[in-house]
Amino acid sequence: VQLQASGGGLVPRGGSLRLSCAASGDIFSIDHMGWYRQVSGNQRELVAVVRRRGKIEYADYAKGRFTVSRDSKSTVSLQMNNLEPEDTAVYYCWALVENNLEYTYWGQGTQVTVSS
Repeated sequence: VQLQASGGGLVPRGGSLRLSCAASGDIFSIDHMGWYRQVSGNQRELVAVVRRRGKIEYADYAKGRFTVSRDSKSTVSLQMNNLEPEDTAVYYCWALVENNLEYTYWGQGTQVTVSS
């Protein structure tokens, strides 16, 4: 599975961005997809994920501002509204395959910068 993310950029405080991620390869093996982010100097953290049966999980900071959507078997998007400078980070597309083992896949990361 390969993941290609797009849509990052520079926005002012209160602005919006939409991130998109397209998977290729064995897309029918993907059970879960979503987004993580990494603020400089910090560990990578969950933003929002769509689980296999459609259950959605959001980080507390994302609730009410971000919307994740698995638009197809191979695509996931993240609509981010009312962005704050604290949201500045590299955002990573994520996919998880559960077989006998768990296989985690990451996209290349896309930079989101929110100016104050």
